[in-house]
Amino acid sequence: MSTDINGTATADADLTDTIVQPRVVTGRGPATLRAEAVSAWFGDHKVLDRVSLTMPARQVTALIGPSGCGKSTFLRILNRMHELIGSASLAGRVLLDGDDIYDCGRRITHARREIGMVFQKPNPFPAMSIYDNVVAGLKLNAIKAGRDGKDDLVEECLTKAGLWKEVKDRLRQPGGALSGGQQQRLCIARSLAVRPRVLLMDEPCSALDPTSTRRIEETIAELKSEVTIVIVTHNMQQAARVSDTCAFFLASHGTPGVIVEHGDTDAMFNSPQDERTSDYVNGRFG
Repeated sequence: MSTDINGTATADADLTDTIVQPRVVTGRGPATLRAEAVSAWFGDHKVLDRVSLTMPARQVTALIGPSGCGKSTFLRILNRMHELIGSASLAGRVLLDGDDIYDCGRRITHARREIGMVFQKPNPFPAMSIYDNVVAGLKLNAIKAGRDGKDDLVEECLTKAGLWKEVKDRLRQPGGALSGGQQQRLCIARSLAVRPRVLLMDEPCSALDPTSTRRIEETIAELKSEVTIVIVTHNMQQAARVSDTCAFFLASHGTPGVIVEHGDTDAMFNSPQDERTSDYVNGRFG
C-alpha cells in the first residue's frame, strides 16, 4: 500500500502503469519566442500587419495598446489557438528557440504543451477537484505518472502558483469553489504541470480585486526564471511593474494592428521614441 497527498491509502496496483515522472516531460528550460512578419485575418478583415517581435527567455514581455489593436489575436497566434476559428488565417512565422511552431511536421498538441495559455477569465474544471485540475493536463497530453509523482507535482505547481498554503488541506474539494483569484492561480498551476517553456497570459488580472491582482503579479515575478512569460494587459501600472520588455500595439482609422514601438520597459515608459507611445502610457488616449 501507498498513500496519496491527502494521506489516503491506495493500492500498489495503481502504480503498475508505465511511469514517466512529470518533472522530465520536456527536459528543457525557458525558450525565446520570436514572431517574424506575422499578419492575421478573420475572413477578409486584416487585423495584424507584419508584426515582428522577440520575446526573450526568462523575461516577462508585456503587450500593451488600446482595445481592438490585435494584442489578443497575436497572443493566440503564439500557440496556434488562432487556428480554432474557421475564418482565421495568417502569414509569417513563430519560432520557439528557432523552430517554427507552424511547421507542417510539428504536432499542434506539442506546440501547445510547450507554449501554455492562461485566459482572462479563470477556467478551472468546476466539478473537478483542485488536485485533479492540476494534473488534468497530464492525461490530455498522454503523460503517465504514478501516484507519488502526481502528488509531488501538485504540491510543486500549487506552490509556484502561490496557492499551496491556501488549499493544501482541501485538495479534494471542487476547483470551482475557490475565489476568482484562487481559480486564476489554479489555472496557472494547471498550465505549469506539463512543463511549458513559455506561458502566455491574456489579461489574467482584469476580473480580479487588487489583493488577488498583487498575488498574481508576485507569482509572475517568481516564475519568470523558470518560464518565459508574455502578458497582455490594459493596466499600464501593471505592465510597468511586472514586465522586462514591452511592445505597444496600435490600430488606427480601420488599419490593421502594428507594433509602434518595443523595447526595455523602463525606456518605453520613461523615454519612449514615438510620441504615440508617450501619449498612450501616460493615459492621453486608449
